[in-house]
Amino acid sequence: MDNNSLPPSNTHVLDTLNEVLKQRRHSAAENSYVASLHHKGLNKILEKIGEEATETVLAAKDAEHGGEAQRQAVICETADLWFHSLVMLSHLGMDHQSVLDELAKRVGISGHEEKAARKP
Repeated sequence: MDNNSLPPSNTHVLDTLNEVLKQRRHSAAENSYVASLHHKGLNKILEKIGEEATETVLAAKDAEHGGEAQRQAVICETADLWFHSLVMLSHLGMDHQSVLDELAKRVGISGHEEKAARKP
């Protein structure tokens, strides 16, 4: 297996996904799921985020009193939600780094304080 086919490390998976999303955004819709979403437009991407959010919520409810399979379903659904959120950011010409920067700014700050400090 060459280096290009190795899975990315967890610390670099968002960077790797970002590059893949950039490349596939302009691919032919029939050759790439990501390209097909971009070609269908922002509303379709947002629809997928809503769908994945609902599936994540339902999986979490099942996992609360379920077993390992239900817990794994939460992981898979959350991955789908994050992935489609990354597609949305890509569609808007943004990427994950701004989200990570925002999260980093919030570390150590009370959620109540952070929310109160947001501009209306």
